[in-house]
Amino acid sequence: MPQTFLLGMNAKIYQGPSGGALASLTEMDNVRDVTLTLEAGEADVTTRANQGWRATAPTLREATCEFEMLWKPGDAGFDAIKTAFLTSGTIALAVLTGDRTASGTEGPLGDFAITNFSRNEPLEEGVTVSVTAKLSVFEEWVEVA
Repeated sequence: MPQTFLLGMNAKIYQGPSGGALASLTEMDNVRDVTLTLEAGEADVTTRANQGWRATAPTLREATCEFEMLWKPGDAGFDAIKTAFLTSGTIALAVLTGDRTASGTEGPLGDFAITNFSRNEPLEEGVTVSVTAKLSVFEEWVEVA
């Protein structure tokens, strides 16, 4: 029976140097609770001919990826995210619904700026970092056939 849903635990984030091709990126396995937000701005295109209804058209799109990682110096993904934040640089990220080679996988690939890198120290849990990555350069919407 074919699977009719996706599980978050099977989704993947890949990282690498800015401008990196998907095949050259490395999977980040120290990530949990990912939220990918895709939004568009709005333009009011209302005219008198619209019979008293406001008309809206989408404008510029944006992508924000928020996730948590264990605070784990020495982990390649953690170090790359931390470096991008501390240097105000960008990092290539692919935020995908599955493995980059699996049929049906999709999501954005591009260079992201790290705008939040907040350490969380709960008393009875591991130390984590909350990360916010905002798209700076869109490369492509990955769709694996």
